Amino acid sequence: MTKMRAVLIKGGHGPIENLYIGEADKPVPEKGQVLVKIVAFGLNRMDILQRQGGYPIPPGASSILGVEFSGCVTELGEGVTRWAVGDEVFGLAGGGAYAEFINCEEGLLMKKPAYQALVKYGEVKKGDHVLVHAGASGVGIATIQIARLSGAATVTATASTKEKLDWLLSIPNGATHTVNYRTEDFAAEVKKTTNGKGVDIVIDFVGQSHWSRNIESLAIDGRMTILATVSGSEVPSVNLGPILYKRLRIQGSTLRSRSVEYQTELIARHCLSPMLSSEVH
Repeated sequence: MTKMRAVLIKGGHGPIENLYIGEADKPVPEKGQVLVKIVAFGLNRMDILQRQGGYPIPPGASSILGVEFSGCVTELGEGVTRWAVGDEVFGLAGGGAYAEFINCEEGLLMKKPAYQALVKYGEVKKGDHVLVHAGASGVGIATIQIARLSGAATVTATASTKEKLDWLLSIPNGATHTVNYRTEDFAAEVKKTTNGKGVDIVIDFVGQSHWSRNIESLAIDGRMTILATVSGSEVPSVNLGPILYKRLRIQGSTLRSRSVEYQTELIARHCLSPMLSSEVH
């Protein structure tokens, strides 16, 4: 097996200063796998937690950081039929994306992403009102654009600076409304935007500090998907009343720990969705 360059961690975990570029074994695709030469990889919060020693590595996953990547197919494992050498792809992995090459199950690749939270769990449909927190994050941007392509009536994004908010309004299929969560009450703002109804879907990464206003923001039969809890995971003195009388659905979601079969099915649904057949810019 030949070697490749990869971003490694001195001692296995630690501060950012422990990251360095070193050598690792270049993976060899097994049956049903595709070898991808990585052009770019995403920085995911779970990568940071793993580097700090606070995120467990799923069984069989690479200890190299990185779960999101894009690149070019360079080699096919036995039985692969969906892809050809030279295809430009992006995809998901249990780890290993901070490197020159990565092995990936063929069903976890897509040609030329937020889909699970918004479409599968949020069940977004034409005319819905959507609230997206961390709007300027990678997943936040994708969520906003997918919501617009799905026909949402309004998409309100929250962020912490005017520069981010202005940019989110300016991008193709960007937010219809924005709120600075540090200086404005996003629950009050979405009530104004929706003529008092509230939003049908909330996509939240923040957790504890946003909980009460998220519940207040939701309309009758509203759905909230929680993807992370960056402000904390414990909410003291929770009032369950609004969840009951508004008939709310609250869904937690992770992806890295899901089975290959689940992730393959999710990607297949994304690729076949008529609403999202055009490219998200």
